[in-house]
Amino acid sequence: MNIRLVKPTDDYAEEIMSYRTEFLDNGEIIHGGSMLEKYDSADGWLAHLDEFSNRCPKGFVPTDTLLAVNEDGRIVGLIDCRRHIDHPVMGEYGGHIGYSVRKSERHKGYAKEMLRQALKIYCGRGIGKVLVTCRAGNTASERTILANGGVFERETTDGGGHVIKRFWITL
Repeated sequence: MNIRLVKPTDDYAEEIMSYRTEFLDNGEIIHGGSMLEKYDSADGWLAHLDEFSNRCPKGFVPTDTLLAVNEDGRIVGLIDCRRHIDHPVMGEYGGHIGYSVRKSERHKGYAKEMLRQALKIYCGRGIGKVLVTCRAGNTASERTILANGGVFERETTDGGGHVIKRFWITL
């Protein structure tokens, strides 16, 4: 599995918008995409990422969003790495990490590798335990979390009434 997590830049503008389009065309939510679906341009989204990484608005959690890029330079996934979860939503059902893989690249092991690489970031930050969540019934995401050492804690319900499974990964 040859992917790397990289900071989004203008160099990836076309790929970013292609990623967004693939999700929207399939009627899917972009988890781990720091609201990419709300932006009509890569420039607007990149400015949003800068704000949430460097000057996080009050009431939100500072987040580093990374692109998962394969050896061909194609964005295969997005992953949000939240610096903490001291927040009512993130602490209950959002977790430290959110991620997505584009539909055309699923079932290739990308999510598992993305999460593995993201966990290294948390080790470097001195965070010893990471909360990762998924919707009940999302067996692919659950398998990804378990493969990276996730230990099921409990279920909860999000603001939309969806059952969410909480897993802790000790680093």
